[in-house]
Amino acid sequence: MDFSLPPEIDNYRQRVRRLVDAHLIPLEADRANYDEHENISEAALQDARAKVREAGLWALQMPRELGGQGLPITGLAACYEEMNRSIFGPVAFNAAAPDDGNMRVLAQVARPDQKARWLQPIIDGKVRSSFVMTEPHPGSGSDPSMMRTTATRKADKWVIHGRKWFITGAGAARHFILIARTSDDPRKGLSAFLFDADQPGWRIERRIPIMGPEEHGGHCELVFDGLEIPDENRLMEVGDGLKLTQIRLGPARLTHCMRWLGLARRAMEIAVEYVGRRSSFGQTLAQREGVQWLLGDAAMQIEIGRLLTMRAAVRLDQGDYARKEISMAKIVVSETLHKVVDTALQLNGARGYSKDTPLEWIYRYARQARLVDGASEVHKMVLARYLMDEGDAFWRWDDAGAPRKALV
Repeated sequence: MDFSLPPEIDNYRQRVRRLVDAHLIPLEADRANYDEHENISEAALQDARAKVREAGLWALQMPRELGGQGLPITGLAACYEEMNRSIFGPVAFNAAAPDDGNMRVLAQVARPDQKARWLQPIIDGKVRSSFVMTEPHPGSGSDPSMMRTTATRKADKWVIHGRKWFITGAGAARHFILIARTSDDPRKGLSAFLFDADQPGWRIERRIPIMGPEEHGGHCELVFDGLEIPDENRLMEVGDGLKLTQIRLGPARLTHCMRWLGLARRAMEIAVEYVGRRSSFGQTLAQREGVQWLLGDAAMQIEIGRLLTMRAAVRLDQGDYARKEISMAKIVVSETLHKVVDTALQLNGARGYSKDTPLEWIYRYARQARLVDGASEVHKMVLARYLMDEGDAFWRWDDAGAPRKALV
């Protein structure tokens, strides 16, 4: 087994790290660089994105012919981890959710004309996007079969009625991917559509206040009261909505893990620096055995998360859906992030609870990690089903001859 990064991937990783250290982390110390929702302000973001473009690090996940860098999933794992050592990192590199997952699925399933109309502007950073799926009770959440928003065919258009909520980025998005019910078929009853923010027949009911800092565009509740979508703006075939969500959500969950590992590492960087210089009762905190236990456990949990994430990335690059591996990574990394930042905040004391460091920002952000893209409990149910279906084969090793993707 070889855990080394190919030279071209490590080159990207190092360049991402240098840019984060030189340009993004320093921005965090000045509150003037934040918007009213505690994310990077638009002026600071545009300056940061210009530096990313100049460094040749824009849209690492997209094919080169579309303006990206064409990295495989394993390459993204290394680079996304580095970029989210800054709380401003992902959006600066055009790798933040939900745009990251939306770009990926559109690149995979959209027709050429749809890519030109709906995908390319997102890649270019000209618009933001949203994935519109989750509904309030009794609609769909972790169970898509409960979806109540409907798309009814009328001639060459689809008319949408329903309600969605916790739609990330909707307040700033221009391009939307919508999942709606088109029949009662249990497997083929959902379909996917594209619509633009300027189209009539829908509205943002409210931007839902949340505990933590928000992505650009927040988390919104949407109402559809007659939105008309031309059939040419349907994604894939009628009834392929569930298939599209499966294509999108697996890799998207894993890219969350990659980014969260970066936040966990940053929390440890802050903690290690502080306990190394903070003295009390004649010795530094780092010299105390209890502190060493906390640091050692946190470091171990981060490394476990990194290995699970990279294993899932390898499986995706091999063409596997990697559902089992992604669920394991999602559980471990989300819970590790929450535990690690809590440890770092505790070791920093009142300083950690203040806004003098980004720890309290990361702490509030971290709590959502155990909920978004499937709660930990749901993913444990997934793993239990695999275990019951596969038995001892649950722990099989990978095929040594399986191909791996290179840079494209």
